[in-house]
Amino acid sequence: MSGSVSPEDLMKRVRGIRVRTRKLVNELQSGLYRAAFRGRGLEFLDVREYVEGDDLRDVDWNVTARMDAPHVKTFGEERELTVVILLDVSASMRFGSGSRTRSDLAAEIAAVLAFAAAGSQDRVGLTAFSDRIESHTPPRRGIRHAMRVVRDILSLEAGERSTDIAGAIDHLAAACPKRAVVFLVSDFRGSGFERSLRAAARRHDLVAVFLREPREEHLGEHGLVLLREPETGTVHLADTASPAARRRFEEQARQKREALERLLRRSGADYLEVSTREPYAAALRRFMERRERRFGK
Repeated sequence: MSGSVSPEDLMKRVRGIRVRTRKLVNELQSGLYRAAFRGRGLEFLDVREYVEGDDLRDVDWNVTARMDAPHVKTFGEERELTVVILLDVSASMRFGSGSRTRSDLAAEIAAVLAFAAAGSQDRVGLTAFSDRIESHTPPRRGIRHAMRVVRDILSLEAGERSTDIAGAIDHLAAACPKRAVVFLVSDFRGSGFERSLRAAARRHDLVAVFLREPREEHLGEHGLVLLREPETGTVHLADTASPAARRRFEEQARQKREALERLLRRSGADYLEVSTREPYAAALRRFMERRERRFGK
């Protein structure tokens, strides 16, 4: 993601990312995406008289009272989905391994999801956030709109701001009151968002996409180094020549990562971890396949 580029260069990058992701998008559209997400929601169709064996939880008590006979609601598979990508563009998203940052990885994953949704005639939208809402693109259908979503992603720049996940979820509640498939793509810095996460998972099919950077979990042997936290500016002095200090750092990083995974799973969200060091396509396929086994028909 990068700002300050011409419209022509931006559209060239959009077309480039579409070409790079086309194979994976086509693979997902051939069955995985539909099996993993479509049919998870049900929409109200009609009311009919109760027959023996109907689920009592489906009884429409208002119609039953009015008609003086038991009636039940009938439901059918949702004909379309709304897909919303909540994308973290805070300062820590600029960090990454080699030439690829978290924000680069997030952009490609979001593009795959947007193109897969558009190809399945689902609506797709985008909300980019840091400690404020940076950009909002309402959900619509069509490949041209999906390309606009990708363009909006690529035009953003991870700045100097911190992360407010709870604020982003509160915005989602106002902007998308109906049930949606929500991909929250972030490194999940900060705290105080568990309650908001639980509320979003109850209302939506929420997928927490954790972008993991292994370099943050291991210290090389470089002597005394200054470690700067990108969102707070806090600086720590670390003696990387000390094996004990390196082990302590790595153990703390491991505990922090495992605690985050427990929090995300406890909230009721589905969980997808993607590393900047590994091809994201394999992780995305495995995730879709797990959902297909759990929810596919």
